[in-house]
Amino acid sequence: MSRTVPAPGERGGPSAGPRDSAARGSAEPGSPDAWGVFGATVVLDRTTALHDVTLATPRGEVTAVVGGDGAGKTTLLRTLVGRVRVSGGRVGAPPPVRCGFMPTGASGVWLDMSVDENLGFVAAAHRIGGRDLADRKAELTAAAGLTGAVDRLAQDLSGGMRQKLAFCLAILHRPELLVLDEPSTGVDPVSRVDLWRLISRAAAEGTAVVMATTYLDEAERASTCLVLDHGTTLAAGVPAEILAGTPGTLTTGRAPAGPAELSWRRGYETRSWHPGPPREGEAPIPADMEDSVIAYTLAAQHAGDAS
Repeated sequence: MSRTVPAPGERGGPSAGPRDSAARGSAEPGSPDAWGVFGATVVLDRTTALHDVTLATPRGEVTAVVGGDGAGKTTLLRTLVGRVRVSGGRVGAPPPVRCGFMPTGASGVWLDMSVDENLGFVAAAHRIGGRDLADRKAELTAAAGLTGAVDRLAQDLSGGMRQKLAFCLAILHRPELLVLDEPSTGVDPVSRVDLWRLISRAAAEGTAVVMATTYLDEAERASTCLVLDHGTTLAAGVPAEILAGTPGTLTTGRAPAGPAELSWRRGYETRSWHPGPPREGEAPIPADMEDSVIAYTLAAQHAGDAS
């Protein structure tokens, strides 16, 4: 059974606006096709952390949420798993017991317990035991490269191994919705590849996966992507659509081609952006996801300054 959570004080949630209807299609509320947040607004301590944000989370797909510090990524993820209540809009998701949540950093594991003890502890909470637990432990530790570390304390693991353990704990009970808060932040490149392989495998098995990430190359691999800034949506859709809709004009060179606040370094070169079409003599370049997200952010700031 799924849960549909309207805003406090609302019996059936608000009427669906255009964005809400488009995201849900003809799906019944509470069905897997209607999982996600729809027109969600979250106010925390009189601060609007999310404003009218919509994000569908289809089964069998990876949905990426990107944005800078304070964009609202963690608030959105915690809203999906019922840890934050919406002030407006609606949340559709499986019951909490059918969700898996991996918080950022090492907070998803118990440092003074071994890998095996961590897995056993979480399994007990989900009433998994016997042969089912033994098989699941063997499957996950092998997939995560932790087979040789099952007796090691979590605090003695490398950062990448600890993140992979946290992932295993989140997916141990085969959740229908898996929510990951920056799972690969701070880990080595090899562990990033391992984690992405585990994430892709979970989606291939039919799990709805939602992940916040600071690595925009990961966002480009996702089925769909949501770009947030200060709790509002800057762009949403499949990565190719987001790239195609990049606002303004992007150029590259050895030095800024305009105001310093509209330029940023990429390797040995400097990207420059301005609103509107290319100027005479400019040679615009196509944006990758990193350039695109920066351009969307600058365009929003420019629009705010102009209003």
